[in-house]
This record gives sequence, C-alpha cells and structure tokens, in this order.
Amino acid sequence: MGRVKTETMSLAQARRVALAAQGLHTPRPDDGATPRQVTLRHVQRTVDRLGLLQIDSVNVLARAHLVPLYSRLGPYDVSLLDRAAGRAPRRLVEYWGHVASYVPPETYRFLEWRQRAYRTEAWGAISGVELSHSAVVEHVRGIVAARGPITAGEVHELLEAEGMGEARTTTEWGWNWSLAKRALEFLFFTGEITAARRNAAFERCYDLTERVLPAAVVAAPPVSDEDAVRRLLEIGARAHGVGTLRCFRDYFRLRGPAPRRALDELVEDGVLRPVEVRGWDETTYLHRDAVVPRRAQGRALLSPFDPLVFERTRLEQLFGTRYRIEIYVPAAKRVHGYYVLPFLQGDRITAKVDLKADRRAGILRVLAAHREEHADAETAPALAAELRLMATWLGMASVVVGPLGDLAPALAAELAQPPAQGAAGVVAG
Repeated sequence: MGRVKTETMSLAQARRVALAAQGLHTPRPDDGATPRQVTLRHVQRTVDRLGLLQIDSVNVLARAHLVPLYSRLGPYDVSLLDRAAGRAPRRLVEYWGHVASYVPPETYRFLEWRQRAYRTEAWGAISGVELSHSAVVEHVRGIVAARGPITAGEVHELLEAEGMGEARTTTEWGWNWSLAKRALEFLFFTGEITAARRNAAFERCYDLTERVLPAAVVAAPPVSDEDAVRRLLEIGARAHGVGTLRCFRDYFRLRGPAPRRALDELVEDGVLRPVEVRGWDETTYLHRDAVVPRRAQGRALLSPFDPLVFERTRLEQLFGTRYRIEIYVPAAKRVHGYYVLPFLQGDRITAKVDLKADRRAGILRVLAAHREEHADAETAPALAAELRLMATWLGMASVVVGPLGDLAPALAAELAQPPAQGAAGVVAG
C-alpha cells in the first residue's frame, strides 16, 4: 500500500484559514449610517466560535474580554456580556481556561480535571491555603453558602469581625490578597464556588457553583480527564483552524503528555489531519471544519489578549510580526508602547498602535503608531477609520494622535480629514 501524500498549503492560505476560524476574514457590518444592531445571539455565536474570552483587569482602553467581541462584531452594548455571564440562564461562566476566562457552561465541565488536579495546577497562594488555614477555608465555604453572591472584601470584613482575619499577602508577584481572597480563590479553583457576576468595581461576586451553572450542566455526568483534555484540545484546534500541537495546547494551557495522546486520537478519528504549510517548518494540522477563503478582507484592532495573538510564536510564523506585550516593561525600554494593539488589515498585521481611552477628557489617545513590514498606502486610511469607530464605541468624542512612531504623521493627517460620507465614527480632536 502506497504512502498517502500529505496535503500542502501556502502560508497565505494558512493565514486565511486562521482568520476564518476566528471570524476575522470578512468585513464587519458596522459601516454606514445604520450599523447592525448586535444582539445576545451574535455575542453567543462569537463566543462559541472562539471557545473562550480571556479576562484581564487592565482598563487602559477597555477590559480584555470586551475587545475581541468588538473586533469581530463592531460597536456593541457591553452590558450584553454582563447579562450573558451574570444572569440565569448563564451563557458564560468563569474559570481558569487560557488563564482567567469566560467559557460556555458546557466547557466548564471539561475543565473539572483542572479542579481535581489543583495541587499541581494551582499556584502556591491558592493551593497552600487548604493546609495552612483549613478552618478559615471551611468557614468561608459556609459564608458563601449562606450569603452568596458575595465579594472578597465583604468576606474579609466578616472574618475580621470574627477575629479570623490576617494581613494581606504579597507572596505571589503582583498580587496583594487577603486570607479571605485566598480561601475564596481556593474554593473557586476547586470548583465549589464560582463567580455569579462581576460588580461595578469588576470584583467577583462568589456563589456556590451549583447555583450558578445551568441545571442541565450541573446534572451532567463527570467527564474523565482523558476525554476532557481531548475536548479542550479539539476546541483549541477548531478555533485555530490550522496549527501545531503547541498552538492547540496553549489555548487552554494544557500540559504534560495528555495533549499529545489527545492529538493522536483526533488525527486517528479524522478530526485533525496533518498538513504541510510551506514556510512553516513544524508539523501542522488542519481541523476538519476549517475553510480556506479565497480572500481575507477584514479589518480589526486586536487586543493584546485576543485569541488570534495568544500564541506569539504562531503569530510570528503565520503573519511575520513579532509581538510582545510591554505593560510590565519599564517605560524607557518599551519599543511600541504600554498597551499596544496590532492592526489587522486583510490577511496581514500592518501596524501597531499604543492606545489609551482618556475618559475624563473624552479622547481616544494614540500614544504611538508604528508601521509593520506589510503596511501599504491603505494602512493609514484604514486604521484611521477603525480608530474613529472604536472611539464611538468607547464613547470618546475625538481621536488624538501623538508624535511617536513612523506611522503617526500619516495617521494624524488622515484623522484630520472629515470621515467619508456615510462612514461611522468621530472626527479627530
């Protein structure tokens, strides 16, 4: 029997597959005088396609989970996401997916293997509290059962009133968690409690998981570790369209040998098939649901936490752009800025912009704008139109471009012109 010939595709085809899998290959219906009204159904469909939304508290532009939906749907009412995650029947719940994430309730069950493996999956400030403060954990468990939904601050006050409080910890870099918060996060990690909603300060309001998840999900039988890893790897592969084992396992931060076994099973079952991507010198796989569009005509600013840019090596190999988030880099050493968004134009990343929503002044500030290798004559006009639209979504009255970056002069000149007739967005300040 002869050897089966491996399918080949170009890098350009692989890029279009990746963009189609992420819903970024076609123009959004947000131009003109009457943009589409985005509904909860649109939000649900987008999240189902992506598989998850990463949560991050940085709010210099907009919170991390909000921007990927904007990138794909255009201007939308962000209260739709609050409704999906904070009101029954919930369409989204929180857990550790690709770090802290919103996931569909059904996917939550596939993450229960991580709850069972908390001693190795959770970091020390969480996993250690069970042994060092077992009585406090038990008491917090009772507080949530009796009073949930409840915030960490409220639980902290209750513990202090009962003489069970403790100074906040700085043992984990960047955090300053009270004992109440550590106990709550332990119970959150092990699946006993979850976030019923977020309050106005973006704090988790904890409640018993059985009171948050839809009843059908609560009643569903447990999923074995092997099946769970396979399902999660398949979700990552479908969301990527094409990629390597490294890409797929990173989507839900899967470690150890289990993802390799899961990938082999998915190949054997025909869910994935090996392909050769010319110019991508790694073993790659194509999901059976992947499509190869003839063209990619989308346009979007991408959050640093967008699923398309999760795996930086993949982004560099597919799109030829090197991207690093520089929030934690000292200001003098930053190359592109503090909160930099790649700009997708067609099937290329053509620019990077450092953005800040100055809410007090009502200005979307472009602190720096840099060209990428594949920028062309349409990059500045296209980016200007995108910035106008984003400013409208954020409630900013104008866009102001600073002097930093080689794209800044052309971008400022474009924004100084009135918008094209019928185009959405604000004018430059």
